[in-house]
Amino acid sequence: MVSIADRSPPAAAVPSAARQEFALRAYGAAEAIVVPFLAILVAAIIFGVFIAAIGKSPLDLYWLVYTGAFGTWFSWQNTLLRAAPLLLVALCVALPARLGLVVIGGEGALVLGGLAAAAIAIPLQNLPAIVILMFMAIAGMIMGAIWIGGVGALRAYRGVNETISSLLLAYIAIALFNHFVEGPLRDPASLNKPSTAHIGEGNLIGALPGMDVHWGLAIGAIACVLAWILMERTNLGFAARITGGNIRAARLQGLPVGRLIVAFCALGGAMAGLAGMIEVAAVHGRANGSLIIGYGYTGILVAFLARQNALAVIPVAVLLGGIAAAGGLVQRRMGLPDATMLVFQGILFVVILLSETLYGRIPFLQASVVKERT
Repeated sequence: MVSIADRSPPAAAVPSAARQEFALRAYGAAEAIVVPFLAILVAAIIFGVFIAAIGKSPLDLYWLVYTGAFGTWFSWQNTLLRAAPLLLVALCVALPARLGLVVIGGEGALVLGGLAAAAIAIPLQNLPAIVILMFMAIAGMIMGAIWIGGVGALRAYRGVNETISSLLLAYIAIALFNHFVEGPLRDPASLNKPSTAHIGEGNLIGALPGMDVHWGLAIGAIACVLAWILMERTNLGFAARITGGNIRAARLQGLPVGRLIVAFCALGGAMAGLAGMIEVAAVHGRANGSLIIGYGYTGILVAFLARQNALAVIPVAVLLGGIAAAGGLVQRRMGLPDATMLVFQGILFVVILLSETLYGRIPFLQASVVKERT
C-alpha cells in the first residue's frame, strides 16, 4: 500500500514549478512593456523620415513635442486636460475587447452623452449644482450605454459585426448631434457657432486642488482602476475573459454569453458617455461642435497600445494626450499643419497592429524563460 507521503511530489518540484510560474509572468509583463515601446520607437522613426522628406528637422519636431507636452508645468496641465476624456473613452474599446470584440464607435457615444447631459441640465437650473451634475452624469452614461449596448445586442443576437456597426453608428450619432444642436436644442444667442444653452457657471465641474485641470481626470483614473478590478478580480470579469478566450467553451460552460456581450458593451458606452458629460460640464459649458474633435478615435489607439489593460490605459492616455497637446506648438514653430500629429497617430496605430505578431516571439525574452525553466 502506497502512503500519502509517497504520493506527494518531490520537494524540489514545488520550487521549480513556482520558478516557472514566475518566469512566465515576468515574460508576459516584459512583453507588455517592450513590444509597445518598440512600436512607438518604430513609428517615431517612420514619422521622422516623413518629416525629413518634407524638408523639416525630425529632431526639432521631437524636441517641440516634448516641450509642448511635458516641458513645463503649463504643458503638463494641458496634457492632462487632453488625457482626461481619453481615459474614459479608451474603456469603451478596452472593456468589450476583453470579450473578443472590436468596438470603435466611442466617438458617437461621447457626443451623444455630452448632448444628453447638456439637454437635461437646461430645465433643472433651479436645483443645487451637485444634483444637476448627478443628473447630467446619469443622462450621459445612459445615452452612451444605450448606443454602444445596441452594438453589443446586434452582435450577440443578430451576428452583426460590431466593428462595422459601431463605426457606422458613430457617423449616425454625429449627424443626430448636429441636427439637435443646430435645430431643436439650439440656443438662439449662439449665432456664429450653433450650441445648446449654457448649463450655468455655477454648475461647472471645478479644478483639482493646485492644478488647472478639472476633476474629470481623477474620475477617469478611478474608472480605470475600477475597470481593472472588475476584469481581473471578480467572477464577472473572469466570465468575460473566458468568453473572449473561447466563446464556444463559454457557452458549453453555461455562461450567458449574449448578456455578457451586451453588458460590457453598454458599460463601455457608459464610460464614453460620461466622458462627453465631463467635457460639457468642465470644459465647454454647453454642447456644440467642439465635442467632435476625435477623442473617440484617439481612444481606440490608447486602448490598443495599452493592450486593453485598464491600468495601462492611464499612462498611455497621458502620452497620447501630450502628443495632441503639442500639436499647436509644432504648428506655430515649424509651420506645419496641426493635423501633422494625426499623421503620427495614424502611423503609430498601423505599427501597433503589426506589432501584435511579436508577442511570444521576442528572442531575448524567450531565452530568459527557457533558462529559468532549466
